[in-house]
Amino acid sequence: MPHLKIRGIDKAAVIARSKDIVDGISSIVDCPRDWVTIEHQATEYIFDGAIVDGYTFAEVYWFERPEEIKRNVATFLTKLLKEANGNKDCCIIFFPMEGKNYCDNGEFF
Repeated sequence: MPHLKIRGIDKAAVIARSKDIVDGISSIVDCPRDWVTIEHQATEYIFDGAIVDGYTFAEVYWFERPEEIKRNVATFLTKLLKEANGNKDCCIIFFPMEGKNYCDNGEFF
C-alpha cells in the first residue's frame, strides 16, 4: 500500500515511468518499494456521441497519511503524469482506507 490506479494516459507511458513512480512514492511515503502497486486502466471518454480526449486520473488507495505527505504525493504524481502525457490535465484522487476494511491473506490490518 499505496495502490495506484491510473487511466487517461497511454499504458506504455505508465510502464516507461513505473520505476520513477514507485521510487518517488515509496520515498515520499517512506515505505518499501514492493508495497507500491500500479494498475493501468484502459479508458475511453465519450462526449456528444464521440470518443474524446479526457483527463489523466490517478486514484491513490492507501492508509491515511498526514496532509503534507498527501500534498507531496499529489505534486509528484501530477508533475510526472503531465510530463508523460503531453501536459494534459491531471487529477489525483485519494481514497483513504481503514485497516478494519483491508484484508491481506486473511489478516486484517
